[in-house]
Amino acid sequence: MNTRITDTDPLSPGTHSYRLAGLVQRYHVHGTGPVCVVHSGGPGIVWEYLRIPALEEHLTMVYVEPVGTAPDSRLPSHPHGYTRERYSGFLEILIERLRVPKVHLLGHSHGAFVAAYHALHRSGRLAGVVLYEGAPVTGSEHGAEAGRMVQAFAAKHAGHPGLPGVLAAFDAMSAMSNDEQTEAVAKGVLPSYFADFWGNEERLAPVRDAVRAVYISGLDEDGTPDMIDDRAALKELTVPALVVVGRHDVICGPRWGLELHDLIPDARLLILENSGHMGHLEEPQLFADGVRRFVLDTAPADSPA
Repeated sequence: MNTRITDTDPLSPGTHSYRLAGLVQRYHVHGTGPVCVVHSGGPGIVWEYLRIPALEEHLTMVYVEPVGTAPDSRLPSHPHGYTRERYSGFLEILIERLRVPKVHLLGHSHGAFVAAYHALHRSGRLAGVVLYEGAPVTGSEHGAEAGRMVQAFAAKHAGHPGLPGVLAAFDAMSAMSNDEQTEAVAKGVLPSYFADFWGNEERLAPVRDAVRAVYISGLDEDGTPDMIDDRAALKELTVPALVVVGRHDVICGPRWGLELHDLIPDARLLILENSGHMGHLEEPQLFADGVRRFVLDTAPADSPA
């Protein structure tokens, strides 16, 4: 992999890296066209699962490796301290280094929470934001809805031999404390993150097996949870927004996508009817067409073609 510590062209294809606050920040550039910066989920899921070749045909996709997901990008307080404010601060420096007037920002899952925060607090270089499988809140309300959706998934697949493993992985989430446990849980719950994993297991099992994850606690350095409630703030969002949600998502499903759409002024909404949490893999062309149209409609006039 071609890694550059000093770059004359920050958008040349390949892997780029630089040092910031003693950490190495990497990002990966693929495709041509208007620039779309991509922040993956977790926190702690390694970025490759979110590679979107169908968008690379039309856009310059800049895939961020969120700090903490590589050994040389970990905070001294690791696994703590990875708040939205910190991710957003690193994002802002990266976007500035790209040397284009404005970019689009796409965040998936936890990355959508980060993208929403960035659009609310550091919108100056954003032409638009894509909130892909996000929600306006975390905490007990979000957890209760996820629990209800997981129960519905279990009822739908009652008797399937793979179901006990999925439910065991959900039960193990609260006890995660290291990278190995986190990766095992991520792979274990993944069948529930698709609309029909077991009906497409030959194609999707390699996706599950390729997932890599590191343990990030979700706590600030002082042990305070990084709780989220963006409902009031999102009503004042001025950045053009696209909300993308899969009809069968158990974690950040239609309830939250519809609420985000209703909260954000003039937001667009794309519901992927045959997807769960991974629409870019389940309905890749519909996903890519929706994001591409949004980016091209909202791109600055001087964006690269």
